[in-house]
Amino acid sequence: KAQSFPFPSLEHSKCKNIEKPNSEIRLSMSKIFLVTSAAISSFVFVKKVKAQTQIKPSPIRCRDGTTVIPYLPPSRTTQISNLKTEIFDVLVIGGGCVGSGVALDASLRGMKVALIEADDFGSGTSGRSTKLIHGGVRYLETAFKKLDKESLFLVKEALEERSYMLRAAPYMNKPLPIMIPIYSLIELPYMWFGAKVYDIVAGKLRSVPPSHFMSSSEAQYYFPMLRSEGLKGAVIYYDGQMNDARLSLVISLTATQSGASVANRVKAIGLLKDENTGKISGAFVRDELTGSEWVIKAKAVVNATGCFADSIRKMDDPSVEDIITPAAGVHIVLPDHFSPSKMGLIVPKTKDGRVLFFLPWEGATLAGTTDSETELTMLPKPSKEEVEFIIQESNRFLNFPLKKDDVIASWSGIRPLVRDPMKMREGTKALSRSHVVETSTNGLITVTGGKWTTFRKMAEDTVNRIFNDIPEINKQGNLLEKSITSKTGLIGADRAGVVCDQKFDRIGVNLRASYGFSDEISRHLVSNYGTRALQVAEIVKNRKGYVDAAGHPLKLSASYPFLEAEIVFAVEQEYALKAVDVLARRTRLAYIDANAAREAAPKTVQLMGKLLGWDKKRKSEELKECHEFLNTMSS
Repeated sequence: KAQSFPFPSLEHSKCKNIEKPNSEIRLSMSKIFLVTSAAISSFVFVKKVKAQTQIKPSPIRCRDGTTVIPYLPPSRTTQISNLKTEIFDVLVIGGGCVGSGVALDASLRGMKVALIEADDFGSGTSGRSTKLIHGGVRYLETAFKKLDKESLFLVKEALEERSYMLRAAPYMNKPLPIMIPIYSLIELPYMWFGAKVYDIVAGKLRSVPPSHFMSSSEAQYYFPMLRSEGLKGAVIYYDGQMNDARLSLVISLTATQSGASVANRVKAIGLLKDENTGKISGAFVRDELTGSEWVIKAKAVVNATGCFADSIRKMDDPSVEDIITPAAGVHIVLPDHFSPSKMGLIVPKTKDGRVLFFLPWEGATLAGTTDSETELTMLPKPSKEEVEFIIQESNRFLNFPLKKDDVIASWSGIRPLVRDPMKMREGTKALSRSHVVETSTNGLITVTGGKWTTFRKMAEDTVNRIFNDIPEINKQGNLLEKSITSKTGLIGADRAGVVCDQKFDRIGVNLRASYGFSDEISRHLVSNYGTRALQVAEIVKNRKGYVDAAGHPLKLSASYPFLEAEIVFAVEQEYALKAVDVLARRTRLAYIDANAAREAAPKTVQLMGKLLGWDKKRKSEELKECHEFLNTMSS
């Protein structure tokens, strides 16, 4: 039976008795606890952890005398060893949200899974989104204006997935009210009706408060920067908000708890084919850090490389026609006073017919996005014209002029507009608004298109395709043919209810009361790590060099709540291998304030160098790479 694991000064949290197969063992100082793999909290051991040089995380001592031993992911050395020596059921190429989702879904069904990412987890499109978890209000409008059933289905599917994401990682993914300002009385009933239909389509799984009307005086109170002249009122509707790159990483880490072998900075350089049948049977890969090359063998290979899907498809068949049209979306970041901390704003129609968002995010204001054709690159850079467009459109709705000097960061993300391979002869009609799962003649399974919100459904459809097109994968009949990810929480979410009973404000109270952290730092840690925030706190408390003379945790940047201790956690538990991994994706400093990230880069390199044994040359290379990356964070 599971025991209670209360924090010091907190009420006991009870966990229901769990009686399911595939049990894991969790140790404490005085007791042994059994926890099933289907309901593992963030604090469990992994069964297959080989000897490694990782420093084990500090045990979390509880008030009743028991000690929770935090989950420690297998080291990268262990993961690379697994990838070199084992044969897998599924090899997933691409460590964005979809690839990580496929790895999680497949591993939960009992498959032996390998996941490789050429760069870093969430380094591509998955880390450069608008940070919204949404159904798509534009598609809903299209559905009714054009009586388009497909658009309505897409909205309904995305709203169902929005509900899942808010449940799966509630410490990170949260409902966000979004204001639609109304400057014409004619628009008022139209917008109100649309928001109500949005609620209705979401149904019982809405998971957010209902939409409502707000008077002009209320709208100005809640969004002081809003232009008051001619304002008739506002309609408030709700969607969700996330920290995209960190969420993508969390999905990968959750997959490791089910036995998946994952590794970033490992690139697929070719596909392996069976000599007799010609079917895909693995991939030739290269460790981008060491240059080591080897073959990963697998019964199924999934291409989940997003915008770069065509490059992998051409490894299978050089003559195949491209299906990806890359489109750039530019965002600018402004100081926090340009938006309230708990209210977003949507401009439903810009001069060119697009949608513009103003959203609070990580202590700043995120504004965007544009939509234009672009070249395919891992480091897209926003153009001055696109940044200027966002500024001009924003000024139409703000009572205080936004200037170029107010922009503290700007960046571009590339999303894959995909043509359905089955409709290639239909011209522009082949462009799919949904995701596409394709199986080539040689058995390469490609999944692309879609959007962040539907990553789980995309992964489910992909794994279903594996069962359908490669039936021998379940020859012994011991795999789950139906996905269980819709009922699976992510690491940090206290899935077994043994840490804080999923009341994450308790962790914040504990960080303030027991560790002396400020409210800003406590909220930051809880919203980014969930239950694992306590592990970061333990680093601050128990290791030398991470507090100042007054005992306060050292920060990476004076203006933001990111801690130096997070670098340690990122290296030891989150596969951070380069300084830019920390600045851009483990923390989001590079995306929030480019100059602050530049100032923090030398410190980040020094701390990581100490942890990873970098020599002077490597440190210099890392610092140069940081500056090259940060140069793309401005127009």
